[in-house]
Amino acid sequence: MDGRGGDNLRRLPGATRAHCRVSVERLPFATIDHLRPITQGHQEVIFCPGKTVGQVVAIAERLEAAGGSFLATRADPSQWVALAARFPRAEVSELGRTVYLPPDPEPPPTGRGTILVCTAGTSDLAVAEEATVSARALKNAVERLTDVGVAGIHRLLTQTDVLRAAGVIIVVAGMEGALPSVVGGLVKVPVIAVPTSVGYGASFGGLAALLAMLNSCASGVTVVNIDNGFGAAAAASRINHS
Repeated sequence: MDGRGGDNLRRLPGATRAHCRVSVERLPFATIDHLRPITQGHQEVIFCPGKTVGQVVAIAERLEAAGGSFLATRADPSQWVALAARFPRAEVSELGRTVYLPPDPEPPPTGRGTILVCTAGTSDLAVAEEATVSARALKNAVERLTDVGVAGIHRLLTQTDVLRAAGVIIVVAGMEGALPSVVGGLVKVPVIAVPTSVGYGASFGGLAALLAMLNSCASGVTVVNIDNGFGAAAAASRINHS
């Protein structure tokens, strides 16, 4: 290591410096952080875009060897086919573009409550699926509530008991992005809003939903980036484990 990172490492106690070094595994194309479960509470996650099939498989092999599991997000068909061939137990979600190899045996969830993933429309399911798989991989109990957008608000209002039983709610919506504000006005638990790129021309690829969610009148609504199901799950998991 060099530069500022090297200076920071040298300031650490000797045992800590040694721990950091042995917890990093260097490949020609990646530096794998095996300390992540200690520093952040979960294993490093593979973001597949921009990586070759071989790179994705090699990183997954090292994560599996160290921790017995891995999660890959935004996988394309060639990547998920290769991962499924290499790891027969891996669970592939073509809808959510995730590949998850759970521990064997998979331990029970460690979060305090249930994370509820709520979608406005069926068109939002791909992002919601990424959030659902990611939340499970991050050791949470997860439930789904689908197609309850404001175009038929009665669909949501019949599910208030489900909403209020959740520990954290992830709300996924495109178009005008109204659903998180409605949910935020019905519950006292944290609400994490995910704008999606679903919509017609003036939705600007999810920007309209993003701005609507950022300007929510309902207090306590947190917003992540457009289509960022994993980011919502990571935030929800931290809340659920705090």
